[in-house]
Amino acid sequence: MLQRTKGRLLITLLVVTGLAGTLNENSVSREERKYAVSILKDGRDDLLEKVKGLSDKQLNFKDPSTNQSIKECLLQITWSEERLWDNITGIMQQTANPEKRLAITLTDEEIVKMTEQGTIAPSGANTFKLANAPWKATHNTLNTFKNMRNEHIKYMKSSTEDLRNHVALTPVGWIDCYQYILIMGAETKCYVQQIENILQHQKFPKKQ
Repeated sequence: MLQRTKGRLLITLLVVTGLAGTLNENSVSREERKYAVSILKDGRDDLLEKVKGLSDKQLNFKDPSTNQSIKECLLQITWSEERLWDNITGIMQQTANPEKRLAITLTDEEIVKMTEQGTIAPSGANTFKLANAPWKATHNTLNTFKNMRNEHIKYMKSSTEDLRNHVALTPVGWIDCYQYILIMGAETKCYVQQIENILQHQKFPKKQ
């Protein structure tokens, strides 16, 4: 009885002091967590700032060189966030495969840089999928993206799951789920650059 009481007291102390979430030795480090959160936050904030106050005419303007509008970029960003998270969740539900870590060739920093520069191509959806997205109205798209990204930031701040030892083969080679999350955050920056290019086009509609 005394041992059981002591055990319960220990668990209570761990929860109160915040140490319960650090018991998993395979969870990412504090530095890794901070790095991923900053990328997720920066991408979200940059995107919201770029599209703030834009009119329907501006959102629907298509850059003649790419035939792409800001509204379509927003749809692609949101679809990609949803799809990438589904991929990450699916991989995390599988058995950890730390032996595959030896096949990883890209560092975290390389993953981020390549994604932001578009070397790792954005995973945009085709026109049919975007046209049938349940959140395709611009307002709903932004809210959907923001809500998903906020949940993913919250996850990255607190999760103790073994992100490093769940490894998957992707078009850029073997990566772990932590790197997958970095791609999800950095990809937003790539889309933000596309939006910036549209905003800078000489024929882009001026504010009324």
